[in-house]
Amino acid sequence: MCILLFKFDPRPVSKNAYRLILAANRDEFYHRPSKSADFWDSSNEILSGALVTNFLTADLDSYSYLKKVSVEGHLYNGFNLLAADLNTTKGDVICYYGNKGEPEPVFLNPGIYGLSNSLLDTPWKKLQYGKQLFTEVVKRSQDLTKEDLVQELLTVMNNQEPQLPDPAIEDQGKDYIRPILNKYAAVCVRCPGYGTRTNTVILIDSEGRVTFTERNMINADVSQWKTSTYEFKLHT
Repeated sequence: MCILLFKFDPRPVSKNAYRLILAANRDEFYHRPSKSADFWDSSNEILSGALVTNFLTADLDSYSYLKKVSVEGHLYNGFNLLAADLNTTKGDVICYYGNKGEPEPVFLNPGIYGLSNSLLDTPWKKLQYGKQLFTEVVKRSQDLTKEDLVQELLTVMNNQEPQLPDPAIEDQGKDYIRPILNKYAAVCVRCPGYGTRTNTVILIDSEGRVTFTERNMINADVSQWKTSTYEFKLHT
């Protein structure tokens, strides 16, 4: 059960403020083969885990791409997509589409949002608690160094306090989830053989400078982690 939290502010009034603050966990089986995020080629223009290649390589704005996806959204199992156009000169736009929700994508207003294994801002207790912790850090973001902000966001994403009872999670997971509900209902999931194996933090400041930090579990061992950080500037 992955979780993603982000604050979107396309026109920060202070140079110390951030246009985007994003923190996310990827939860899956520890032994499932996967690759860390990396630049695709020598051009260093695309940094990702190669899961959304069509949008990253298409010559479409975020809304047009999600609109195209929504036409066939009913053919697939449940999924959520966030797509953004972050452009210093034209202004920032973030759009959302979930194929189990509204039939067309929507533009997101500035604010703080959360996403887990349901639609955007579905009020699961773990998501609400994660947003609360995230918001507390974001409020202090301008007073923190970039490095301290990243570390505090990583602390939020590794919180293992179960948020129970939560009938919504129980209902979705049914018999599968009940034996591990105490672990599953936390921001950071830690079950035998399954759980949070990647933390991602993305910061984009008022000048378009990007800091991308990824923390990955090594060898399916919860005591071993590798942290990688990339810094670059958005194209205008």
